[in-house]
Amino acid sequence: MTQKRRVVIAEDEAVIRLDLTGLLEDAGYEVVAAVTDGQAAIEAVEQLHPDLILMDVAMPILDGVTAAARITERRLCPVVMVTAYSQVELVERAADAGAMGYLVKPVSPASLLPSIEVAIARFEQLNQLATEVETITERLEVRKVVDRAKGLLMTRLGIDEPAAFRWLQKAAMDNRSSMKAVSQGVIEDRKSTRLNSSHVALSRMPSSA
Repeated sequence: MTQKRRVVIAEDEAVIRLDLTGLLEDAGYEVVAAVTDGQAAIEAVEQLHPDLILMDVAMPILDGVTAAARITERRLCPVVMVTAYSQVELVERAADAGAMGYLVKPVSPASLLPSIEVAIARFEQLNQLATEVETITERLEVRKVVDRAKGLLMTRLGIDEPAAFRWLQKAAMDNRSSMKAVSQGVIEDRKSTRLNSSHVALSRMPSSA
């Protein structure tokens, strides 16, 4: 690793907490915080923005599964659960909470280090995918709003679709705003017949050859 991965440990047993810290530091990771309950784990992640958190399940104040769910739903960092329990029900709960790894104590370097790297890689891939989905969704929303505004302008001004689109473009440039914001303004003000005269003139211009 060219840059140290930054890790938070959430474990209420001091001996295990120290063991995990030693394993990580020996492997070249930086332990930026070691906390003892789920609420403190969330706060550490919010403040320190680590690359990953190792989370015990049974902790005071807030259990590890609940804390993991709150961290993952906000996409703050990947979570690997580290626990003494291997029951199927608990593993399923951890998976439902968004944990990207599940290790049963005692933890060895041979199991811990690959789990960390796989969890970080999966988290980055899912974040990239989520960003792409959000971008596509935003584009579709903008297109939907613009199309609706064009329809209103076509009816209101008696113009064709290209002219309505040019109207929106000029309004966006004149107001130093986005096409979406201008289109939303047209939709919200659809009962009004007040239109800028320059926009009306533009709307009646013939399409370019």
